[in-house]
Amino acid sequence: MAWTKVMPANPVVAVCGATGAVGNEFLNVLHDLDFPASKVIALASARSAGKKLPFKGCGQVPAGELTVQEMTPESFEGVDIALFSAGGSVSKAMREAVVSHGAVMIDNSSAFRMDEDVPLVVPEVNPGDVSWHNGVIANPNCSTIQMVVALKPLYDLARITRVVVSTYQAASGAGAPAMAELYDQTREFLDGKPEDELTIKAFDPNMQIIAPWRIWDIKTREEEIDYAEKRGIPVPVKKDRPYSMDRNIWHISHEGADLEDPWNEPPEDLLLTMVTPEKAPDQPEYVTVDFEQGVPVAINGEKLDAVDLLTKANEIAGRNGVGCADLVENRLVGMKSRGVYETPGGTMLYAAHGILESITLDRATSHYKELVASKFAELVYDGMWYTPLREALSAFVDSTQQAVNGTVKLKLYKGNCINAGVKSPNSLYMEEIATFGDSHDLYSHKDSAGFINLLGLPLKVKAMVDQKNKK
Repeated sequence: MAWTKVMPANPVVAVCGATGAVGNEFLNVLHDLDFPASKVIALASARSAGKKLPFKGCGQVPAGELTVQEMTPESFEGVDIALFSAGGSVSKAMREAVVSHGAVMIDNSSAFRMDEDVPLVVPEVNPGDVSWHNGVIANPNCSTIQMVVALKPLYDLARITRVVVSTYQAASGAGAPAMAELYDQTREFLDGKPEDELTIKAFDPNMQIIAPWRIWDIKTREEEIDYAEKRGIPVPVKKDRPYSMDRNIWHISHEGADLEDPWNEPPEDLLLTMVTPEKAPDQPEYVTVDFEQGVPVAINGEKLDAVDLLTKANEIAGRNGVGCADLVENRLVGMKSRGVYETPGGTMLYAAHGILESITLDRATSHYKELVASKFAELVYDGMWYTPLREALSAFVDSTQQAVNGTVKLKLYKGNCINAGVKSPNSLYMEEIATFGDSHDLYSHKDSAGFINLLGLPLKVKAMVDQKNKK
């Protein structure tokens, strides 16, 4: 049944995911079009609530700042249009709330693009399809939109039956975090970090490596900021917060400034992707993680690709204060360096994986894998990924993961990640053996005498020799 609500002349517009790169463009477009909005609301996750976003104004909304509000189902009361770019999982979770409040969801994610009851609209191509929406309108991805705008006139002249396309996505396609990551990685590469140079040497041993950081006069972060400001180069740090931050989907590292003193507690506003345990909910949150051959494939029963799964893991663990690590590193060059890391999703998945391994790996393999893990981590940290040893250790790890299948239930509470249950079709745990009751002849305590005597024989011999020598 088609949507029947009449859109007011001056609608209330909610921008969902307002702090991201696309959300910022939503705000710019509203201004550029002078969209006749009566009110514009900026919505984002709980960790972004309270932030101030500059807005140039549109319609009846004056220029100024928008205060970001936490997006909840109740946020859409009184909203007429909800512009969504907060990720597919968020769009799916909020769909019912948006529609039930009488708002139209215009979704920029992939959540509904293949749904038969959701029109997939490009205004220059099929604007009429908005007439049959049921509260949700989707748009294709950026490359598709541009392509079909060019293809539509050709299609009208001569029917197109097949299109072959290759697309190459810019870092901005993954949002603001990816853009920040690109900046940090570029800076690190230009600084000439050893691990980057080792990677280059592995692929082209004859390539000349130029590291400006080692030869130019700029030696401090403050000088870097001055250099960028004088040349109009936008950088994500300021002199009042001159932290060195490296960001990717797995983590954010914070170094420098007041963090260089290990005695200083990290400031409360340092964290960007998670809350502190003190600000986490007062009630625990349960979450399940499914694994196939050691690889997480689903959260709370929902199968997701790797990026979406880690993104969801970051959201769940982050809002419960899980995944902040404050440590002093032993760097390859010999110095110690203090860093504060945010890795909420990684911490949660790592804990779940370890719990599942505890029931699926035999004792000898489990213990030896701990030794391998330490060496593996050292190789990765030192930038020695493209080495024969790392490849050999990876083969060992792959072999151990064949039976690591099953589901882990975790209880997340104020920074803690607690085992709440685990099951696996490959579990080596047998209750009938481990029981304190009747083991049905599978195991007898009397059997222990033999191996105790064998294991204790060297100790017994040494004791006998010691007694003999004392006489």
